[in-house]
Amino acid sequence: MRLREAMVTEECFDARRLDDLLLPVLERHAREPGQLVQILREAQERIGYLPAPLLTAIARALKLPRAQVEGVAGFYSFFHLTPPGRYRVLFSDNITDRMLGSAEMLDRLCNRLWIERGKVSEDGLVSVDTTSCTGLCDQGPALLVNGRALTRMSAERIDRIAELIRAQLPLADWPPEYFRVDDNIRRRDSLLSVDWPAGEALQAAIARGAEAMLAEMKRSNLRGRGGAGFTTAIKWESARRAPCHGESGVRYVVCNADEGEPGTFKDRVLLSSYADLLFDGMTIAGFTIGAARGLLYLRGEYAWLLPALREKLERRRRDGLLGTALCGQPGLDFEIDIHLGAGAYVCGEETALLESLEGRRGIPRIRPPFPVSAGYRGQPTVVNNVETLCKAALIACRGGAWFAGLGTKQSTGSKLLSISGDVETPGIYEYPFGVSVEQVLRDCGAGNAQAVQVGGPSGICLAMHEFSRSIAFEDVPTAGAFMVFGAHRDMFEVARNFAHFFRHESCGFCTPCRVGTSLVADCMDKIARGLGTQYEINQVFKIHRLLHAASHCGLGQAACNPLFDTLQKFRPAYERRLCSLDFEPAFDLDQALAAARQMTGRDDPAAHFGLAARLPGVAS
Repeated sequence: MRLREAMVTEECFDARRLDDLLLPVLERHAREPGQLVQILREAQERIGYLPAPLLTAIARALKLPRAQVEGVAGFYSFFHLTPPGRYRVLFSDNITDRMLGSAEMLDRLCNRLWIERGKVSEDGLVSVDTTSCTGLCDQGPALLVNGRALTRMSAERIDRIAELIRAQLPLADWPPEYFRVDDNIRRRDSLLSVDWPAGEALQAAIARGAEAMLAEMKRSNLRGRGGAGFTTAIKWESARRAPCHGESGVRYVVCNADEGEPGTFKDRVLLSSYADLLFDGMTIAGFTIGAARGLLYLRGEYAWLLPALREKLERRRRDGLLGTALCGQPGLDFEIDIHLGAGAYVCGEETALLESLEGRRGIPRIRPPFPVSAGYRGQPTVVNNVETLCKAALIACRGGAWFAGLGTKQSTGSKLLSISGDVETPGIYEYPFGVSVEQVLRDCGAGNAQAVQVGGPSGICLAMHEFSRSIAFEDVPTAGAFMVFGAHRDMFEVARNFAHFFRHESCGFCTPCRVGTSLVADCMDKIARGLGTQYEINQVFKIHRLLHAASHCGLGQAACNPLFDTLQKFRPAYERRLCSLDFEPAFDLDQALAAARQMTGRDDPAAHFGLAARLPGVAS
């Protein structure tokens, strides 16, 4: 994502003609209110942020309430209502990046630039902060600068970056090795060993016919690779049979590429090196269910992939693999558009993603109705993960029976694992379902692992005695994250990082999640400071039950999973921090005043509660 060399102030914006800034963006999106997120993103690219007059102009042009436009702009973390600086630096705050020293490097950069984390420098040049995960856990520490991904940070690179920023050098002139992103494919199986020309899978599906293709999907027993494991053929058949709404109603295929789960980066590799297979899979899904349009929802952290993906789509159009008359078949039309997210983990949930696609805040919908009957714009919609659609392309070529012969009976096919953490060779590993955790650890060089977090923070934490379990829907399901923690790691700090992640990513819609995730993070911070007691442990268990029962969506329901697991399996990591295992009601007023002392710069006896009265000659 390119940022203008000079930020535009609100005064300057008021003086400039609306046509110069906004009209091209509005016309490109046909003044469609459902394109609000994309309009905001492109408008921000032009001037660096979203000043109040711009929001007013957008609201007027789209005939939307001003409050709605500002509400959407304020929901996504990559939208800025005030200038964020000409250089916006975001360090990955994922636990594996922290294990590699990202927090220390953030402090180092702030010190070199003489700025405070989360604030813009006085000259408006730069700001430095964190983002939950950049999807680069296999080559961290990683960061984003104006949306561009930088990998393998070191103290030397951080010092050089500080010099480049102070010299106001454009990103195009930075050392190209800083921006190198590798696939790091370590083990290939049925999917990653594919080397087919673009369109081969699509042609195979067309040759079979839509009904026969659906039959092959049923035969394959392919289940969604996004984590839930819902049978793909049932989704496709339901959307195929669901009636469209209105005279101009059409069906849609949506690819969920909002890979926001910390520790997951398999979709990044598929988008980088297997995009044609994905686009074949999307088109096959459209052909099978009778849809004429597909939408790829790309997470904001992967904005740097956008130019290559658009170029790939344009080449497919020229080759007759996209647009009208696919593969020379009159009446067979399918088009794909790419929508870029703006920094919201909750949009990985399919209905929140649909809300974002329609230009609104990413608040999960109440179900039913389900997307297969009333999804994007109220029409029948299939929402599938990137890996799922790539597997559909494999099935089109090789058949459902072949696919069903891989893996286990309940978990057919293979699974891509994103392995990071305390391993010798982090990267992408593909295994048939049913592989043991122990086998995976051996292959990636994790000889001293004490725990594995499978499925990201919302998944399951496995201790050593569980390493014989299998990666499969019937045992240990996963969307793909596989984070390894060596014996020297503090599992309390791992869980604490996850607690802060869920507090940061809560959409705030429902009270249990909005308040509960904050309470859990506060409990963990209190324990970390050595002020916790058994009371905080009990509170975590209570909040876990409340969130699981009362949260609006899966984010809140899973928010305490890592704490619950680590408390059950690594309880000593918590207890050694407690100031008392027996709860004694108390309140330390002097400790509560610590923040006030820091803000006022005072640490004299009179600034401490009770201390002044005990010192001779000091008035209380």
